[in-house]
Amino acid sequence: MASAGRLLRVAADDGLAVSWPRIAPHLPGVHPDLPLEPVDAQADLSLPYGLGPGDSRRLINAHLHMLHLGHGTLCPHAVALHKDGQGAVLLLGGHGAGKTLAAIAMVARGWRVLAGDVALLDAEETTVHGGTAAFLVRRRPARRWFPELGLVPSGTEKVDLGPWWASRSEEPVPVLAAVSVQVGETVEALEEIDEHTARTLWLRASGHLLDRVLDGADAVLRLLEDGPAARRRMELIRTLTARMPVHTALGSPAGIAERIEHLATRRGAMA
Repeated sequence: MASAGRLLRVAADDGLAVSWPRIAPHLPGVHPDLPLEPVDAQADLSLPYGLGPGDSRRLINAHLHMLHLGHGTLCPHAVALHKDGQGAVLLLGGHGAGKTLAAIAMVARGWRVLAGDVALLDAEETTVHGGTAAFLVRRRPARRWFPELGLVPSGTEKVDLGPWWASRSEEPVPVLAAVSVQVGETVEALEEIDEHTARTLWLRASGHLLDRVLDGADAVLRLLEDGPAARRRMELIRTLTARMPVHTALGSPAGIAERIEHLATRRGAMA
């Protein structure tokens, strides 16, 4: 399979091909509409026979982390959006922080989703090379903040808006801003954080594909990243934070989106 032009050779039983349409949107840099192609070469990853789609996705993603790390690219847990002629912004934050809600508000301002959950970030060039195509939205908070979306209650709490909202760019997109968001009933604010805190934020975000629990496979994904690889990731994080400040934004989705857009516009004018 190809991820942003880089090849990962996977050996698996027929189950991978069957579950591929469900797995592909959650693999960063992988085009979800392209089928798997046979590769006549030694595999980089061999999936255990009968492995379920969830663990197959987690194992593939962990190996994609290592593949991209070897090319100076981080795989942070982040929503990436872009606007023609302006560049991209990255929304950081843990589960439930409100990245998706802030992204929805930015879409309403004309931005397009470049990565729905995991982005491919070239640390040295500070450019985004796409990411995951799926853009999962939790119905309950989305209905509260954006009733106009018409997301009716359903048996599934999450809905994927990626097929309608995801956008692809054939060229790397320069990053204008990285913002850690926290949606809530708070005073609207956006401020730059110190470099040490920014490094810690990137460290946690960029290990997202390794810090996963497998349901059945006998493996610890974190162990794939050995000492030299971990030091390389830290080196890339130091480079990234030295070149691009990180901000934190608090408030409503609309308020956060407005402040991020002003920040991106200002930084774009400075570039």
